[in-house]
Amino acid sequence: MSNSTQQHGFLIRAISLVAIGFGLLTIKEGGMTLSGDAAALKAAGNYVPFVLWFNFAAGFAYAIAGAGLWMRQRWAMWLAIAIAAATALTFAAFGAHVFLGGLYEKRTVIAMSVRTLVWVAIAAIAWRRFAAKGTQS
Repeated sequence: MSNSTQQHGFLIRAISLVAIGFGLLTIKEGGMTLSGDAAALKAAGNYVPFVLWFNFAAGFAYAIAGAGLWMRQRWAMWLAIAIAAATALTFAAFGAHVFLGGLYEKRTVIAMSVRTLVWVAIAAIAWRRFAAKGTQS
């Protein structure tokens, strides 16, 4: 096995773990807020409901994509690309919400920036591993 192949394998495993961990944390945090837990609602502050619901649902997709990438499944690349695109679109909709004067938390701007960057990076790495190399999995 070449050093390049080993590095690609390590990189795919690493992004898989990031995706799974990110997904589980997103489900936990979003679920606590959506459950109506008083402490979680207070901590959430001026959350934007459609962003919260999107992120909660996306958390399941994150974990599924991560598992698929771990198993080196080509469909996981497409799921990662879809997650990146959907996250960017949700971030844009959030931007419109803010522009129109909607209440929000500054940490939502930071969190959505991080989510978008992370998923664009995961999708790009997956694309490079699966599509650009013509790998069949």
